[in-house]
Amino acid sequence: MNTPVLTIPERNNIESGPWFSKLSPALRQAILSCASVRRVADGTHLSSRGDPAASWIGVARGAVRVSTVSLSGKQVTLTYVEPGVWFGDISLFDGLPRTHDANAHGDTTLLVVRKPDFMHLLSQHVELYDALLRINCRRLRLMFNLVEDLNTLPLAARLAKQLLLLAHSYGVSHGEEIRIGLQLAQEDLAHLLGASRQRVNQELKNFEREGAVRIEPSRLILLSKDKLMAIAEG
Repeated sequence: MNTPVLTIPERNNIESGPWFSKLSPALRQAILSCASVRRVADGTHLSSRGDPAASWIGVARGAVRVSTVSLSGKQVTLTYVEPGVWFGDISLFDGLPRTHDANAHGDTTLLVVRKPDFMHLLSQHVELYDALLRINCRRLRLMFNLVEDLNTLPLAARLAKQLLLLAHSYGVSHGEEIRIGLQLAQEDLAHLLGASRQRVNQELKNFEREGAVRIEPSRLILLSKDKLMAIAEG
């Protein structure tokens, strides 16, 4: 049985990631050498809240939905981990269980570094400590921004900001239009914003009437980033 390897586009996604690309060539090669390739189908369950941490993961294709379920049973999506981004290191550092559920969103390719190999990388490359410290500082800043938005901005502004972020991470330009490559139903957007599907649908229709977006089945097309920026800024 052949060992799976990254395709050229998948390897490019990893190597061009904003965090990974700034590592030294020696550390990048060390990480790739001990990582195994795992290809999973849409919806594949990767880990659950409360699971012991067993690996550090980089997304080479597709996306990983990180979510939780509230006390009332409501599904809440925290983020979609995009190609080129690594996750799972926090639980490896502090030894505590996973804090959220993780599932593949679309057909997804992962680079998986087992916990023993991750710890060996840390022992051999002091640079990795500094690099992970920087990325976790960035995550903390983003978390504070999200909490601030949730408590200070109306849904329309939060939705506009989310669409701009999705366009930055998954946007494919077609002339003046930007197609969000990540397939998201309105229910998915609602989970991401902590709102009801009906309210998100209403706001999207308002955006469409204003010429900011065009709604297609499971797709959103950004027609005017300037109009979305104006909505996001209130």
